[in-house]
Formats: sequence, structure tokens, C-alpha cells
Amino acid sequence: MRFVAAAMVFFFHVVWLANMFGSPEAKVVLETLFGRLGFVGVGFFFVLSGFVLAWSVRTKDRTPAFWRRRFFKIYPSHLVTYVVAFLLVTLVAQQAISGEAGILNLLLLHAWFPQMDIRFSVNPIAWSLACEALFYLMFPLLMRYIRRIRPERLWAWAAGVAVVILAVPVVADLLPYQMRFPSPAVTDTAHWFIYTFPPVRMLDFVFGILLARMVMTGRKLPLGLGGSVALAVIVYALTPLLPGGYSLGPTMVVPLGFIIAAAAANDVKELPSWLSGRVMGWLGEVSYAFYLWNALVLVYGHKLLADSQGLSTPLAIGMVALLFGVTLLLSWLLFSLVERPIMRRFATSRRRRAGEPQSVARRGSGG
Repeated sequence: MRFVAAAMVFFFHVVWLANMFGSPEAKVVLETLFGRLGFVGVGFFFVLSGFVLAWSVRTKDRTPAFWRRRFFKIYPSHLVTYVVAFLLVTLVAQQAISGEAGILNLLLLHAWFPQMDIRFSVNPIAWSLACEALFYLMFPLLMRYIRRIRPERLWAWAAGVAVVILAVPVVADLLPYQMRFPSPAVTDTAHWFIYTFPPVRMLDFVFGILLARMVMTGRKLPLGLGGSVALAVIVYALTPLLPGGYSLGPTMVVPLGFIIAAAAANDVKELPSWLSGRVMGWLGEVSYAFYLWNALVLVYGHKLLADSQGLSTPLAIGMVALLFGVTLLLSWLLFSLVERPIMRRFATSRRRRAGEPQSVARRGSGG
């Protein structure tokens, strides 16, 4: 599922970053189909992150050990793509990066700042890593209290979090006005608050934790996997009828959470799924690297291979397919040469590795 979400972000960036399609009709179709997929994909990642961490948390795990694993999972790959992005922006695009933006991005603090040139600096998609950093920092504390919620009250807590998420765009409308964000029709301040502000996005993460606890404690789910997917499609289609801020993802959190919970419940029952095959498993492993590379490959690959005026629809489709393949290749290299070996070597302390069987240590270093 992680790769499906990463692919959503890729095609979202095809629409808004790459500007490959010269045909106005093709652009309308792309915006209709994929113009909000990035918001869905990122929201899916955040809910899934809370769900998976709650599902796999070790009862005797110490907080420093957890933080160590998460740091070595996300930061080395971020550092590699940060350096590549910095060189591309400054040398190829010949754009200046302020010292403040560069440092905040490197430290994964940039999403806390409303200025667009800070939160989308260097590698523009890295803002979500700043959110994940907060999630990981707070997870041990969140889990301590969520574990105390009685199983029969989990649905009430999840409903409360969902209501707060749906209220976020209303709160955002009360923020001071700034310049209008290019897409969708919201102010820049509202876009920052709804979409990239880490404490607000942590609500998605908490919703995922609560859903994991529901499945783990045997709570009945309202929909199966097919019904959850259908609900997500319907909500995605109807969301444009709501005010602009809702197009940034708040309406999708509940349907996406239902999909994740239903899929996990099916796994518990050992039901077959095309998502559990070897190919999808491999794609899931490289999905984090795919996410880190996708915007850079689309923007600079297009600059290298074609002009920025737009291509004929067949050529543009071929370009998208080519750059998708390039992104996948770079993702495999980053996963194989950086992410996996660093996780195996550094995610678990030397003393802990020495005291565990090899299979346990290897499983414990996984993402």
C-alpha cells in the first residue's frame, strides 16, 4: 500500500510540477483525475505510519532504542536527497537557497514555518519528513496514554479525533490572510496550517494509532476492504464540492484509515491479497526512497529531456513513463546502498545485536 500512496504523489507532481502536457484538454483531465492525489497519498502515509508503529511496537522497547531506529530509517536517505537537491537547485536551476531555509530543511524543522520558500525549500517534498520527525518524537508518549483507553471507548476517541481533523479548515479560515496559494483556492497561511503544519498533521497519525488498537483488540470495523475503498472513491469525488481547504486532505483521513484497518484485519485472517505478493512487497520497501526522489526526477528530468512549453500528449505520456522508471531505479539504488545497509548496521545498538539471535536482530531493524 505504501507504494500505491507514493505513486499517487508522483502523478500529483506530474500535474503540478512537471508541466509536460501541452494539450489544454489533457491538462483538464489530469487535474480532474490526479490533481488532489498528492494530498491523499501524504495523508495515507501519516495514518499508516501511526497504524504500523502501534501494530509493531515492542512491549519492552525503550524510547531511545525506538528513536534510534526511526532516525536511521529516515534521515540518511533524506541527507542524500538533500545534497542532490541542493546541487540541482543551485547549479542547474541557478536559484539561491537562503541559509535559514537550507539549515531548517536539513534539520527537518522547515515545515513549522509558514513561509513557502522555507517549508518547500531544497527538496520540496521533505516537509512531510519534518512532520514524521514530530510523530516519532511523540509516539512513545502517545502510545503510553492510548494504551490506557479501554477497548470499548476507542471508537469514541477515534470519532473525536476525526471531528477535530474536519474542523481544521474552519480554524484555518480564521488565520491572518496572506497571498493566495496556487492550488487549490486557499490562502498560503491556510495551506500551511491544514497541510504542512506538523502538530495538525499529527492528528492523522493519532487516528492511525487508534485504528491499530481497534484491530488489535478485536473491535468490529464498519466496512470491509472493498467498502472502504468505495467510500474513499466517493469522498474523493465529492470533496471538490466543499470549500477549498477540504481539498487538502481532511475529508480523506477517515476513509483511508478504514482501508488500512480493513486490510490489516484481512491479513490477520490470512486472506489472500495482490498487495502481499513479492513484487508489491519489494515496491513497498523502496517506496520511501521513491517518495524522496519523485519531485526531483520529474522537474529536472523534464528540464534535461525537453523544453518547458509542454509536449504532445503521446510524447508526454512516454516522458512520464520514462521518468517513473528512472525514479524507481534511483529508489532501488538508494534503498539498496543507503537505507537497508544503514538500518542493518546502525538501527540496533551493538550490545543489543550481540545479545539477540541474528533473525531477531535483523527483524528488529526493519522499517
